[in-house]
Amino acid sequence: MSLLSIQNLSLSIHGKPILKGVSIDIEAGQVCGVIGESGSGKSMTAFSVVQLLPDGASSEGKVMLDGIDVLTAHESTLCDLRGRAVGIVFQEPMTALNPVKTIGDQVMETILIHERVSKAEAMDRAADALTRCELPPDRFPMTRYPHELSGGQRQRVVIAMAIALRPKLLIADEPTTALDVTTQAEILQLLKQLVTEDGMSMMFITHDLAVVTGLADKIVIMKDGEVVERGHAATLHTEMQQPYTKQLFAASTHQPERGQQSTPDPILKVENAVRTYLLPRQSFFGERPEFHAVNDVSFDIKRGECLGLVGESGCGKSTLTRAILGLEPLKSGRITLDGEPVSTSVAQRRMQVVFQDPYGSFNPRHKVERLIKEPFHRLDRQATEQEVDDALVSVGLQPSDKHKYPHEFSGGQRQRIAIARALIIRPDLIILDEAVSALDVSVRAQVLDLLVELSREFDLTYLFITHDLTVVRSIADRILVMQKGKIVEQGATEDVFGAPSSDYTRSLIAAAPQLPDMTKASTS
Repeated sequence: MSLLSIQNLSLSIHGKPILKGVSIDIEAGQVCGVIGESGSGKSMTAFSVVQLLPDGASSEGKVMLDGIDVLTAHESTLCDLRGRAVGIVFQEPMTALNPVKTIGDQVMETILIHERVSKAEAMDRAADALTRCELPPDRFPMTRYPHELSGGQRQRVVIAMAIALRPKLLIADEPTTALDVTTQAEILQLLKQLVTEDGMSMMFITHDLAVVTGLADKIVIMKDGEVVERGHAATLHTEMQQPYTKQLFAASTHQPERGQQSTPDPILKVENAVRTYLLPRQSFFGERPEFHAVNDVSFDIKRGECLGLVGESGCGKSTLTRAILGLEPLKSGRITLDGEPVSTSVAQRRMQVVFQDPYGSFNPRHKVERLIKEPFHRLDRQATEQEVDDALVSVGLQPSDKHKYPHEFSGGQRQRIAIARALIIRPDLIILDEAVSALDVSVRAQVLDLLVELSREFDLTYLFITHDLTVVRSIADRILVMQKGKIVEQGATEDVFGAPSSDYTRSLIAAAPQLPDMTKASTS
């Protein structure tokens, strides 16, 4: 008998069909990867298991969890199941944690809600859960707050909350999407270890095939609220039958056709850049120590080139980006765009940036037309309607889209709007800050193709900042590797990947998840 058995599950919200006859079985101790793009229904399937559904939701079918039909169970039964029989790890730990509670209190809360134990015993068990998640209290005091931890450490706290009561099923909903490759590898290893030690089952939800292939026992592919294919994780790449599955695998390894040739002349020069921040005093009369976020960094970007900048969170990528954009002053060193200091308005008018989360960088109350016109506030004229139309058409959208709001578009379309906004003043340099990290694999492939096409058409130069080594290898001409504020390696993309000279670069490449050899994939 399966620990979790979903049979012919259909779900509608206010009459709109969301899930259509979904069937998934997960045995005890088994890891099931649920793969699909945004809107495929994978998260709604998981939320149906614990009945965390929005108002207006109506379900049909059967969902049996540890012998209980959750679709007909009373709310009190469901409250007992949540946390005790099933734990959930969400994608963004900072939103899953309470910012005004210590990490010890938050893990302990899970135990106190479900079991009648003393606060002291609950604290001991919380310490044990955090230790199992590699956050021992002697190194990471339980009195710390979420903002005092890194992204990977916060995700470990969320995992500790989910496994504190040793549930039989763990639902992990995109738990590594926003993490660096090394942190991602550590979290995946931790989840695998916990499943082995506790005999837990796990439903691992993601859109990244490479991440789940090495973790799961079986894979379920979802599209438009339906299961379109299922199979063993180790052999699905050779036995897949559905065109959609083949499309996902192809998009995961997509290589844009880079035909743009860079010139030998640099457009941007960074010379011995140093950016420091003052830290709190260690004593009342002591001097304030300095933290070197960017430490003697030098490089240049050639006109027409795509330069990749990779490194883990905290390495100084974002600080360097703000300095290049003229948003933060350097302590020493120099950054110029065609000989002009980037702090001047002349240079800043020739640079634009595309952020990771386009929805967060848009004002949701403004229509697309106004959003795209925003860069013109630095110029001495207003954008014409034709310029807005041309910018939208250049990124594959329609001129009529300018009358819509950001929420009316998909994630990939919103990123296209962000690129159109960057393009409209015809900049010389565009900085892409994790611009495709949150996108589905097929949408990501489309955006990468678009960037290459626009580079050829408008003679653009890119600084491509990412933690995804697969992406940067597919689009960058050269790569800079940054660690602790310094450039530890740089060179042509294939040279860096083929023969890395730095131990740090080798560790990044080794940690990146890899898809199995597709040369043996079925062509049927």
